[in-house]
Parts: sequence; structure tokens; C-alpha cells
Amino acid sequence: MNRREPIVTNLQNKKQVYIIHGYTASPSDHWFPWLQDKLQEDGVSVDILDMPNSQAPQLHEWTQHLLSSIEVLHKDTYFVGHSLGCVSILRYLQQVSIPEQLGGLVFVSGFTDPVPTLPSLDEFTTDKLDYEQIMDSVKMRTVIASKDDSIVPFALSKKLAKDIQADFHEVEHGGHFLERDGFTSLPIAYQVLMDMMKS
Repeated sequence: MNRREPIVTNLQNKKQVYIIHGYTASPSDHWFPWLQDKLQEDGVSVDILDMPNSQAPQLHEWTQHLLSSIEVLHKDTYFVGHSLGCVSILRYLQQVSIPEQLGGLVFVSGFTDPVPTLPSLDEFTTDKLDYEQIMDSVKMRTVIASKDDSIVPFALSKKLAKDIQADFHEVEHGGHFLERDGFTSLPIAYQVLMDMMKS
């Protein structure tokens, strides 16, 4: 497989965060704009990617969009994924040439196994991922999940954390961390990122 070569900038210490939304979502939904604003106040560069056709996502389209949109990959690059955005980031990392170990991953309600109630997303989870390569490529990894998530079962997020040897944060009552669940901000994600950036 030909790996796409990203642009490697020499902007040392310029932190870059990419936020990848999930199924049916957009960059203006949920807690994504809040997190972008918080990080930008700290001088961090943040892009919330507008993933194509999110009402009926296709793995190839999403991977290609990430390959063509992400231009900064270095030790101060961080990814935040929500739901389908998490496995999409992992699929992307398997296809891009990574010049140096990236800073970190923060996954919220993520999964890499089929979600029973969402068979239309199965193509994202069909092929096995190379977890060793992912762990070698990214220095710090955290998964955040809620015990009462009615969309992505808590057990799937917990398995994802185990597979990539990530820190695991359990929330008692977070649902799927959607705006309708009351989440227009997500301080835990911000705090995890800040801790990663200071490490």
C-alpha cells in the first residue's frame, strides 16, 4: 500500500489538534466547537474536519478525506475522535507515513468492533487493525466512555482501550456525549489533552 507523505513542518512546539466527528454529526455539533475554542485560547492550532456524507458514511471517502486534509504530523500532533471518528483515525494512521511518533489520541465513545445497532457502519470495522503499529506511532492514548451509552456499548469502548493500551476514563452518566445528552462542553477531554501536552 502506498502511504501518503504528509507535510512535516518545522514549527517546533506548535501544537496541532485534529477533531474528527462521528456518524450524522458535523463540526458545529456537540462539544467540538467548545473544545476548539478552549484549545485555541491556549495557543493550540485546531482543525475540526468536516467529514463527507456523514449521514451515510463510506470508509473510503472518510479515509481519503483525512489523507487529503491532514497536513501536520509531528510529535506535537494530537487527534480527538468521537464515535465513528475514532476508528476512522485508526484507519487513517494505517495508511499514512508517520515521520515521528505523534503526541496523542483522545477517543470518546470509540469502537473498533461492529456496533450491533449500526450495521451500516460495519465496513469501518471489518479489516483487522495493526494495534502494534498504532501504539508505536502515537505516544499517549486515552479512551473516554460512559457506562450508560445507548449507541456504542460501553464494552466496545473498553475493548478499544485495551487493544491500544490506552488510559481508560469511565463516566457514570454521559450517554453518547451528544448535545442531546447535555454535552456542549467536555472538560475531561480538554484536561486529558492538556496533560498529554505537558508530558
